[in-house]
Amino acid sequence: MAHPLSGANLGTLATVAGRSGAPSHALQGAAIGLAALGRWPFSTVEKIVMESKLPTIEDMPPPVFILGHWRSGTTHLYNIMCESGEWGYVPPVATGLPWDLFGIAKVFSPLLEKALPEHRFIDNIPVTPTSPQEDEIAIANMSEVSFYHGIYFPKAFAENVKRGLFFDGCSTGDIRNWRKQFTYFLRKLYLHQGEKPLLIKNPVYTGRFAMLREMFPNAKFIHIHRNPYDVFVSMRNFYTKLLKEFALQSYDHVDIDEAILSVYDRMMRDYERDAAAVPADQLVELRYDDLDAEPIAAVQKVYDALDLPGFDAAKDKFERYLASVSTFKKNKFDYSDEAAAKVEARLGHFIEKWGYQRPGRGADDDRGARHGENAA
Repeated sequence: MAHPLSGANLGTLATVAGRSGAPSHALQGAAIGLAALGRWPFSTVEKIVMESKLPTIEDMPPPVFILGHWRSGTTHLYNIMCESGEWGYVPPVATGLPWDLFGIAKVFSPLLEKALPEHRFIDNIPVTPTSPQEDEIAIANMSEVSFYHGIYFPKAFAENVKRGLFFDGCSTGDIRNWRKQFTYFLRKLYLHQGEKPLLIKNPVYTGRFAMLREMFPNAKFIHIHRNPYDVFVSMRNFYTKLLKEFALQSYDHVDIDEAILSVYDRMMRDYERDAAAVPADQLVELRYDDLDAEPIAAVQKVYDALDLPGFDAAKDKFERYLASVSTFKKNKFDYSDEAAAKVEARLGHFIEKWGYQRPGRGADDDRGARHGENAA
């Protein structure tokens, strides 16, 4: 189980490898394949046994989704809100063994817990057996349509990322299968988490707002955004570390800067378009700076705006959790004029819309620089 894809089914592995090429790291690829093959009879039995026990999507409370580009504070907000104990969420075992959640996952949980890294690969956030996770890693184990297949199989990086984020090149059948596996996972998760309302965090869904609203008409959404300059430099670290850790093929050809800028622009424009008509009681916007500076007030804003129950009862739990991570050291990255110029050229619309500035620069300097660029 050294690689996340060790929890995939054989069909997903065959389809993605058939499109993207076989793993260059033969031993690692063989280990992943053998793990899927060894789990296959157990996964099959679990699917048959559990199907009649799972609720329908219609019988479940509407989920709450946390949206926002990677490195925008979605994980921090997710961790805080899950401390209430009132939400069902995605634990590490569900991301690693989504097909086997009620079977061999229980047997192997102690081993999986020992194998968890002390911290996330991309930052210093601790990982424990109960740490809330985004569901995209689980979906990559269940469907050939996933953003993470771009990380795992970077030979076809652009194709896999565009399929996994925007359904580019996907047939109607591909999208239908993704929806089927996604809802199947949520149904299992709901039962696994004691039939609590689900709180789901996944940056990928920021660009699928309209589809989620179609699938879950009464769902509620939290969108958190952060200074695009900070997101850009942090995303460089995100891609560099994840590719180094999980890529099964060479990734020297991947243009990380272009991937960050093009995905951010397209994802946020899709979100901007789809969010325009959403009722105020179903969507709340949050700035990362506000969450960072006054987390309790920011979380209360979320609860009040969406009319979520339980804030007062959970406030002490939120405060205890925040105290426990008060010494957490954030990653710090250097800014260059070159990096800032790329962000301003490609993401200027969002910088202006949300009132952000280049870090370390005053508002007057920032306006003057933009005026000069526009004049040029």
